[in-house]
Amino acid sequence: MTRLLPLVLSRFDLPEAELHAARLDGELFAIDECFGPIDLAPHASLRAASLAAILPARLIAEQRTAAWVLGALLDPPAQHQVCADAAARYRFAGAARFTVREVVLDSDDTAVLGGLRVTTPLRTAIDLTRFCAEFGAAEEEIVAGLARIGRFDLPAAIAGLERRRHLPGKVRAAQRLRAALLPASGVSRR
Repeated sequence: MTRLLPLVLSRFDLPEAELHAARLDGELFAIDECFGPIDLAPHASLRAASLAAILPARLIAEQRTAAWVLGALLDPPAQHQVCADAAARYRFAGAARFTVREVVLDSDDTAVLGGLRVTTPLRTAIDLTRFCAEFGAAEEEIVAGLARIGRFDLPAAIAGLERRRHLPGKVRAAQRLRAALLPASGVSRR
């Protein structure tokens, strides 16, 4: 019986030379380190599947990587940010393009897209406002995009932040959420 190729192709499915040749021939397009058929528009499940093809199953896309998967960031980050649930007690050998951290997750903090666990838009926005070293206009736009995708507003974001007790960076995150989600001078972000 003929084996069907997966929707997203990686170096584990075909040699890289063949994948790049198919891209040059206009049959595939690049999705981070993987490739997808040209007749499919890029979408969240396809971006997630491209990461699921190269990541161990226990790892979860978070922060900028989750923002890219969800569609709030156009290009994949140069350094993917993934996490492992602290309850999973998982150790990742690592790779140059991935930063991994161990986190405590509630059951509603992740969703599965394209075979990959991804932090929800709300959890992603909260994590970005807590952990970004610099938080400027680009980061505000990402958080605003996550709010549109996840259909949450400032009160819902603040409530999501407040329900987590003993959270480091909570005050700074609330300030950043306000900056990103309060329209300046009544002008909406689009």
